[in-house]
Amino acid sequence: MRLTSAIVYDMNEGNAISAFDAILKDSGFSPSIAHVKRLAARDAITSDLPEDLPQALRSALAAKGVSRLYCHQAECWKLARERRNIVVLTPTASGKTLCYNLPVIDALLSDPEARALYLFPTKALSQDQQSELSELIASGPLPLKVFTYDGDTPNSLRVAARDSGRIVISNPDMLHSGVLPNHPRWIRFFSRLRYVVIDEMHAYRGVFGSHVANVIRRLKRVAAFYGAHPTFILSSATIANPQDLAKSLIGEDVVLVDKNGAPSGEKTVYFINPPLLDPVQGIRRGVTNETQKVALAFLRAGVKTILFARSRVRTEIIASYINQSLSNVYTDNSRIRVEPYRGGFLPNERRAIEKGLRDGSIQGVVSTNALELGIDIGGLDAAVLAGFPGAFASFWQQAGRAGRRSGASCAVFVASSSPLDQYLIAHPEYFFSRSPETARIDPENPYIFTDHVKCAAFELPFKRGEAFGEELGPALDYLEEAGILRLSGEAYHWSSQGYPAEAISLRSATADNIVIIDISQGRNQVIGEMDRPSAKELIFDDAVYIHHGRQYIVKKLDIDQRTCRVEEAELNYFTDAVVKSDIKLLCEDSRQAFLGAELALGDVLVRTEATKFKKIRFHSHENIGFGEIAQKEEELQTRSAVILFPATSRAGAFLASYPENSKPSLLGALGHILREVAPIFVLCERNDLGVCERIRDPHYEVPAIYVYDRYPGGTGLAEALVERLGEIVTAAMERIATCGCAQGCPSCLSIPDVLPPEALQPQDQAAGAESARVAPLAHKKAAQFLLALIAGVDQGKVVDAR
Repeated sequence: MRLTSAIVYDMNEGNAISAFDAILKDSGFSPSIAHVKRLAARDAITSDLPEDLPQALRSALAAKGVSRLYCHQAECWKLARERRNIVVLTPTASGKTLCYNLPVIDALLSDPEARALYLFPTKALSQDQQSELSELIASGPLPLKVFTYDGDTPNSLRVAARDSGRIVISNPDMLHSGVLPNHPRWIRFFSRLRYVVIDEMHAYRGVFGSHVANVIRRLKRVAAFYGAHPTFILSSATIANPQDLAKSLIGEDVVLVDKNGAPSGEKTVYFINPPLLDPVQGIRRGVTNETQKVALAFLRAGVKTILFARSRVRTEIIASYINQSLSNVYTDNSRIRVEPYRGGFLPNERRAIEKGLRDGSIQGVVSTNALELGIDIGGLDAAVLAGFPGAFASFWQQAGRAGRRSGASCAVFVASSSPLDQYLIAHPEYFFSRSPETARIDPENPYIFTDHVKCAAFELPFKRGEAFGEELGPALDYLEEAGILRLSGEAYHWSSQGYPAEAISLRSATADNIVIIDISQGRNQVIGEMDRPSAKELIFDDAVYIHHGRQYIVKKLDIDQRTCRVEEAELNYFTDAVVKSDIKLLCEDSRQAFLGAELALGDVLVRTEATKFKKIRFHSHENIGFGEIAQKEEELQTRSAVILFPATSRAGAFLASYPENSKPSLLGALGHILREVAPIFVLCERNDLGVCERIRDPHYEVPAIYVYDRYPGGTGLAEALVERLGEIVTAAMERIATCGCAQGCPSCLSIPDVLPPEALQPQDQAAGAESARVAPLAHKKAAQFLLALIAGVDQGKVVDAR
């Protein structure tokens, strides 16, 4: 057989078969392939270049080999010329860039003073899009200046961007903290602002999207102050509610363009379920080792590969494993270069990796979702996903990073043992027929909204009756009473000290970042950064920090000074924190009967603390020891859905009759599987939700399961859980019922082997002490029965598990 690019030619059979099939048909993979789905190639739907397209643009397109437009590009041109707000919804690599570049450049050519603002969710995307836009402009050549304005832009270029930039490329974070608070320096830009482009709109969901919607409110307010009312062009990958999300982000009506005219090559999607190592307990081979094995097979066959991992630590570990396997100096494999890519890298590190992927010097990359968005990283042939990313939109974005150009490509989903992954493996027909999720944002979130009212008041005084969200009046009165604003005449003026935007992060609960400093051999070199809550769980004292495959031991995490000092070390383990949490109901908004139980919604206070850490040996992933963590607890006030089990309900009556010493592990199993399955029905990541189970809740005085939103004030996830709890419970019940294990396993209930004392609430420890010694996975039938009762299934149809 002869391997050429991604095609294997079998001379004996005389046909060309996919290299992916040839690799995965190997005996090491074929028994684990649970499902294969082939997505057919798609032909282009094109139209002639518009008659009113300026000659300069025609010349620029001709220089790039573009003689026709895809139908969605032509439709966007028509709507933009009518000054309509647009949202274009087409897959990855479908030419969305021209949907906004053509009308924007046309407007700037016709009006020498006009300006445009491009917003991308990451700095990497900004840099990538500047290169593409500059290439188009140079092809004309067109008399337009393009600047990127972000945290990495030198001061000398910032002045030029403000004064002469016709197109300024930035991100919401820089707009929030660097541009809007200094708008008097941008008078020329804002007064002539014609277009605002918001790319990768689907990234603006949840907490981040709620912040961005308020930043756009502030942008429109400042632009209107200078007499400008820009048109918005938004683009997105597939989500269920593009018009609703776009309208929520910009506060105006939009026209949807969703007929995709771009061609695509054939894509094959493989579902791999790692083999069972212990059929009795349902333990499977770890997803880390299995994805490494798949990626290695592709890389050794010359297939350029991207592997998506679910965490920063796992990204570094998998990349290290792959490079160690390829390090044999006596083979050509030693020339294969694979790099990790994750948050916390310095800008020059990120750009070097992106450049290496484009020019071919890097053949593989292991990434968090940082590379999920449409950064140009060249022609990749295969995408390997280490577990389900939590949302179908994210899955298809990650799968779409391979095959961005013509030709065959593949995506390999390697399932973990989590109930969510195993549910999808068992229901491939559901997976491929599933409509994309609804993207939710809550711009009126009181915490987020009030923060941006402060920022907006700093930028311009608020007049009485001014439009800026439904809760502006109460927010202004609250801030005046707190002494942050001053009412003078008919306007509210900023009267506090400081600069509000610098203390507000759009992406996390805190704007505090910890700088990681390598002190090995007196270097004192900054090698990365991390947000404060993550730092408490990842780079505590004596933790192992991995950076580009190098191991460092944390010598001192100083939260007050925002520094973490690390020293290079050679170790045979990595670390993982054991985090405990406690929860308290602050107020209840609603309470209702829910089929076989009760359901409440309210505000809660969550206290979280990392108390211990595990030392986990490389490769074998066995636990080889523990250590202590001494950090102050984090407090979070948020929203929660609460499932209650009063004895008067059917589910409560069953739980009341269940052995007292087994209740903690049974409720723990239910909380776990509900949290694992919920992301299918609510657009969020698994880690966006927290779960706390109480054998006897202090407020309700009955057993309770809290499923809460892990962001201050909540972002609508608790409300969504209340709306769709019936579907979530039904899916959880089916996952347990269809799992092949006898007593419960990591693929359904996933109760820890030993429930550590710190995992139980103080009032639960006595009741749970004996339960911790019971066979941990012995509650499968009971859990299935209890979920059926919650879902309102007829008791006569459920086998009594008692």
